[in-house]
Formats: sequence, C-alpha cells, structure tokens
Amino acid sequence: MKPLPIVLALVSAVMIVALLVIKHSDNAQLETTATALTDCSNRLDSAQSQITIRDGMILTLSNRLDAAQTMAVASSNQLAEAQASVTSDAEQLAALKKQVADGQAEFVALNRSLMDLTNQTATQIAVLTNQLAQTKENLAAVNKDFALLENRFRIDVAERTLLERRFNQLPEVQAQLNKLELHPGSWSTPESIYAGLDVEVKSNGTFHVIAQN
Repeated sequence: MKPLPIVLALVSAVMIVALLVIKHSDNAQLETTATALTDCSNRLDSAQSQITIRDGMILTLSNRLDAAQTMAVASSNQLAEAQASVTSDAEQLAALKKQVADGQAEFVALNRSLMDLTNQTATQIAVLTNQLAQTKENLAAVNKDFALLENRFRIDVAERTLLERRFNQLPEVQAQLNKLELHPGSWSTPESIYAGLDVEVKSNGTFHVIAQN
C-alpha cells in the first residue's frame, strides 16, 4: 500500500510542476500577448495620430484646393474680362485706324483740291494781271486820246469863237463872200471836214484820234 501514495505524490508533484510550467508558460504568453497588445495599441494610437495628421493635411489641402479653384475661377473671370477688353480695344483700334485712313484720304483730297484751287487762282491771277496790264495800256491810250481830243477841242472852240466873231462883223462877211466868189471851194465831205483835226473817222461814225508827230 505504500507505493500508491508515493505514486500519487509523484503524480501530484509532476502535475504541480506541469501546472507551474504551464502557468509560467501562460504567464509568459500573457506577457507576450500583453506586450503585443500594448505594441498594437501604441501602433494603433500612432496610426490614429498619423490619420488625424493626414486628415488635417487633407483638410488643409482641400482648403488650398478650394482656394486655388476660387483663384482659378477669379483668374478665369479676369482672363475673360481681359480678353473682352482686348477685343474691345482691338475694335476701337480698328475704328481709329479707319478714322485715320479716312482722315488721310480726306486730307489728300483736300490737298489736291487746294492745289487745283491754287493753280486755278494762279491762272486767274495771271489772266487778271494780263487784263489789268492791257486795261492800263488801253486806259493810257484813252487818256492820251482824250488829252489830244481835249486839246484839239479847245483849239477848235477857240477857232470857232474867232470865226464867229469875225462873221459877226459885216465887213468880214463881205470879204469872205468876195473870196468865195473869186476862189470857190470844193464840196465838203465828212473826211474833208475832219481832215485838219488829226481824227480818223469811220463810216459808222466812230473816230480815233491820231497822235501828233
């Protein structure tokens, strides 16, 4: 009967040792698991921190993207306005160029008209100058003729007055009658009447004073 308790004791001792070994192993595994869980928790915290940081960065990037999109829209609007302004300026420039071209064409036409008018005026001035010179010559001739006529008229008036005075006296008239009876004159004609007056008389009644030598 003594070997049974010993066997039981040995078995109990073996079981206790096995339990101790198992417990030690379990404790070691628990520690390992706890360490692994702690490490995983730390990694999870680090991952969450990184996710939070990345979320912040993504939010910042999103805000920047929104701002960039807003700036892009504003730039696009400004570009459209600039293009519209360029188009308007181009149209105004084209209109100004057309006005300048029209002004130049009008200036050329006016300059041509001015040259034509200047030439016409010069021609008219030359004609008028010639006419004025001819008029001056004619006027000088008329003045000369008038002076000759006036001088001859005064002479004729004086001679007529003298003759009238002579024929107002009877002795003078009788002497003239005696002279005509002895020396009768030829038949008087207009040419013979004006022959001694230095005046050229035409058949139509016009006359021209001949300058005395």
